[in-house]
Amino acid sequence: MKAYFEKVFKPVLDKIKDEELKEKTIACWVMAAEEGGWKEEQIEQIPFTLLTDTKGLNLIEHTIAVTMGAAGLAQAMMEHYRTMPLEINMDWLYAGGLLHDVGKLLEFEYVDGEYRKSHFGKCARHPISGAIVAAKVGLNNEIINMIANHAKEGDGRPQRIETVLIHQADFATFNPLVMLQKGLLIE
Repeated sequence: MKAYFEKVFKPVLDKIKDEELKEKTIACWVMAAEEGGWKEEQIEQIPFTLLTDTKGLNLIEHTIAVTMGAAGLAQAMMEHYRTMPLEINMDWLYAGGLLHDVGKLLEFEYVDGEYRKSHFGKCARHPISGAIVAAKVGLNNEIINMIANHAKEGDGRPQRIETVLIHQADFATFNPLVMLQKGLLIE
């Protein structure tokens, strides 16, 4: 399983300079996949959300898109602000982006040909389960903040700048699909 996640996330993992952070990021995915009972061949079939039609987009594609979108926002700020008012830790941003939805491997299950909320998912959404997994593998509190607070659970909570960027990239990839399904997206 470790080799699988190293392969699918390689373009982003290669951007993380801190080797220990890289290893712990992969360890989170492996732990969540094992605890969720997923097999390698199932991972790329998992939709990134159960809340709307994903148009075939899977969890891996979404994870990479959100991570690179957040990194793009960070780069734009760093390149175009005369004076950068905030320090952005790009290693943490890449790791947090890769891990923002890792808890979905515990929140979802595949039963009788369909994806649905697992019992665990009914008890705790993916930001919480992902933060638990991250804590188990020994990730720092800043990464845990990014996972735990990237969605509505983070509303009104203290957040790192990296958390804000991941949140914005996440909803930029999710909201248009919801709007499309509701007939609200202008095409």
